[in-house]
Amino acid sequence: MQISSRLTVAVHVLLCIEVFKDQRKVTSDFLASSVNVNSVVIRRILQQLKKAGIVRVTRGSGGADTARPLEEITLLDLYHAVECVDGEGLFHFHEDPNNLCPVGRNIHAVLDGRLEEVQAAMEREMNSVTMQDIFNDAKTLM
Repeated sequence: MQISSRLTVAVHVLLCIEVFKDQRKVTSDFLASSVNVNSVVIRRILQQLKKAGIVRVTRGSGGADTARPLEEITLLDLYHAVECVDGEGLFHFHEDPNNLCPVGRNIHAVLDGRLEEVQAAMEREMNSVTMQDIFNDAKTLM
């Protein structure tokens, strides 16, 4: 199981917006060149971030900007905005474990609660990291 790259692309996009917003219009084409992906991917991410109230996007070549201060945007906010995790949670079980097998019959009872705890711990940690924290770390490397 692996979280898609949409989360890291969203972080990359927000960092670029913050670094370059006073120097140029931060367009999807510009962001795509930094992330090294097709601009369609960036436009999709920007729309998800816009829907979540994280960025503002001006149509055409107007560019993008953050809608909230970086200290008010957490990794969990980005994760919820761009990841397609359904209501069943992060972990997905294999279909139809064999009820005739003692392991198959009991796997949900043994594992479901633990996986929910793991997801909750991950989400707590993601909620403690702001984009300002990440921006501050990035500034030391630029």
